[in-house]
Amino acid sequence: MTLYEELQARGLIAQITDEEEVKELINNGKATFYIGFDPTADSLHVGHFMALCLMKRLQMAGNRPIALLGGGTTMVGDPSGRTDMRQMMTQEQIQANADKFKIQMSKFLDFSEGRALMLNNAEWLLPLNYVEVLREVGAHFSVNRMLSAECYKQRMEKGLSFLEFNYMIMQSYDFYHMFQKYGCCMQCGGDDQWSNILGGTELIRRKLGKNAYGMTITLLLTSEGKKMGKTQKGAVWLDPEKTSPFEFYQYWRNVEDADVMKCLRMLTFLPLEEIDRMSCWEGSQLNTAKEILAFELTKLVHSEEEARKAQESSRALFGAGNAAEMPTSELTDEDLTDGGIDILTLMQKAGVVPSKSEARRAVEQGGVSVDGGKIEDIKTMFTAEQLAAGVIVKKGKKSFRRVILK
Repeated sequence: MTLYEELQARGLIAQITDEEEVKELINNGKATFYIGFDPTADSLHVGHFMALCLMKRLQMAGNRPIALLGGGTTMVGDPSGRTDMRQMMTQEQIQANADKFKIQMSKFLDFSEGRALMLNNAEWLLPLNYVEVLREVGAHFSVNRMLSAECYKQRMEKGLSFLEFNYMIMQSYDFYHMFQKYGCCMQCGGDDQWSNILGGTELIRRKLGKNAYGMTITLLLTSEGKKMGKTQKGAVWLDPEKTSPFEFYQYWRNVEDADVMKCLRMLTFLPLEEIDRMSCWEGSQLNTAKEILAFELTKLVHSEEEARKAQESSRALFGAGNAAEMPTSELTDEDLTDGGIDILTLMQKAGVVPSKSEARRAVEQGGVSVDGGKIEDIKTMFTAEQLAAGVIVKKGKKSFRRVILK
């Protein structure tokens, strides 16, 4: 199976220009390609994960990736998939975020000896002369065609700022600049980036009369839709300080049944034959597949050791294993009354729920357990001795915390 055939079999390719030319390039390790990452936060998240995995696959086949940090484009803001304008950021904030992106990307890509490049488009976008850009680049873009692009259409009703309207031109200029200076001939990205990618390929062809190519990857977890990368606490980050390895593991352990095989194919590096054998699994076997998915992805992002710790702690939720790596809340004697604490106060102080009223509803609805035992009485008490050993409080299927008396 060629690399291109494998990408198709894994369900990764959504749209592509010049299919035969792209096949030739990537199958023979001849492509220098790029994917852009705007540093709008201080960590990459699972929404970036798929793109990083694609870059790794292509690099393993001999192709050269360019990880482009959007220090310049972040000053404008990508309107794709958004209902409102991004918050304006300072150059200092953007640079600080970009520095953290670099560290995380190095876990996925080999940057030694020119095998991959990491660039920042602030280097060439910020010094540009505005009038020169309008004449040299803007003249090649049709406003009517830009407005028909999905990334702009969905914003027209609520209002699209002129600042954001320039994003497609800036991204297209990135491709044009790297084509000339670094021999970058292909841009990849999520399916929502298709209009921006086409803008870059057409700019190169019009100004230079040379071929450039574009490819988008299928957006992941269609059955979960907008829940992709979200937990009850917010986004799932790749930075262990923002999302612990255990929380990262547990996110993938709890994906919907319908998405397990899709995630295994798109995100893991397990052989397709092995994944195909799992495709008929049901019931408890499907839970095993989820564990495999969670372990492989946690290993990729955080290391095999952290993946094993997270797996042990996850299994502790069901009555076995070591819960040391589980998210933990510490109580002190000041949190107790007469040497004990009731379940509602315990849940609130541990951060399992924001209020006692929500804790009460959860107990009354039968959704709370402690150390695997269902809590049915809102007056249930826990002693200092019990808390000193640590208890696992669980609400619903996915919210849990280890609570210990310090």
